[in-house]
Amino acid sequence: MHVVLYQPEIPPNTGSVARLCAATLTPLHLIEPLGFKIDDKHLKRAGLDYWEFVDLRVHRSWEQFVQRNGAARLMYFSKKASHSYTKACYAEDAYLVFGPETRGLPEEWLALHSDSAYRIPMIGTGVRSLNLSNAVAIVLYEGLRQLRKIE
Repeated sequence: MHVVLYQPEIPPNTGSVARLCAATLTPLHLIEPLGFKIDDKHLKRAGLDYWEFVDLRVHRSWEQFVQRNGAARLMYFSKKASHSYTKACYAEDAYLVFGPETRGLPEEWLALHSDSAYRIPMIGTGVRSLNLSNAVAIVLYEGLRQLRKIE
């Protein structure tokens, strides 16, 4: 599987996702524009000294990402999706796509790909969304569990 962060905005979130990807041997794709510089000290601090273990791929735009990975199996994750992430069928070649922290994935993408758009259910009504790095961890580990990569 691959993790894709579309236009991430908060360096510590991306750093935490990078550490997660290093720990799970999962390639990390960052789609520009980013809300920070790739050498941001907060990004580096959150990823600690694990950056050398991250299979990091930076794309200048969504179009460039799609051009390079055109046949990819894309799975979109958003609080606006109707299917639970636990109902998804994860595959080795899946790309798990997450949107920017303040606005999420474009609604037109979710409408166009509603069959492959998933959410993490929340019980509390006072919370707008989960932290991006937490959401990626929840989804990635469910995928790894389904693929029997972890016990």
